[in-house]
Amino acid sequence: MFSKEILSAITTLLTLLSFYPYIRSIMKKETKPHVFSWVIWGVSTCLVFAAQLSGGGGIGAWPTAVSGLLSLCIAMLAYRCKSDVRITRMDWLCLSGALIAILVWSLTSDPFWAVLLLTLIDTLGFLPTIRKTYHQPFEENMTMYVIVFFRNIVGIFALETYSPTTILFPAVMSLTIVITVPLILFRRWQATQAA
Repeated sequence: MFSKEILSAITTLLTLLSFYPYIRSIMKKETKPHVFSWVIWGVSTCLVFAAQLSGGGGIGAWPTAVSGLLSLCIAMLAYRCKSDVRITRMDWLCLSGALIAILVWSLTSDPFWAVLLLTLIDTLGFLPTIRKTYHQPFEENMTMYVIVFFRNIVGIFALETYSPTTILFPAVMSLTIVITVPLILFRRWQATQAA
């Protein structure tokens, strides 16, 4: 049986591995991420890390911090590389919701409510990416999504305490990826059939 430290290290390594091809493909201008999605994911993931740590996630929460910081780096890189920068009302609502989660947490003193709200926001943060992917299915890097899916699963086992506060976010993000990846594949298939 793997120790929590080893599982956390594996999860962190998978996090780094998942972001490497994505960052490389952005630099090559093959992937054009939606900037605002990555801002939302970065802010909310960093807040989830704080809530997981507060909820007893321990060393298993640290990969979430790495993921949040890398997400913010991708947002900056995407902006610098002039990727998809269109910002809709829904994008602003998602970012506002992430900031409201801080208020909810401070008022309730219960990190679960912040995690619940942030998980909803992160899921909504996928909407701009799904919208963009529907129209440009080849501008997303599939490798990153597949690795992140496995990273989330291993990350759940790395948590020191299992509770809705610590498990909800990685479980729902995995489910979101299970929905997003087939959509990307289907739209790519449609695009190749139309060509």
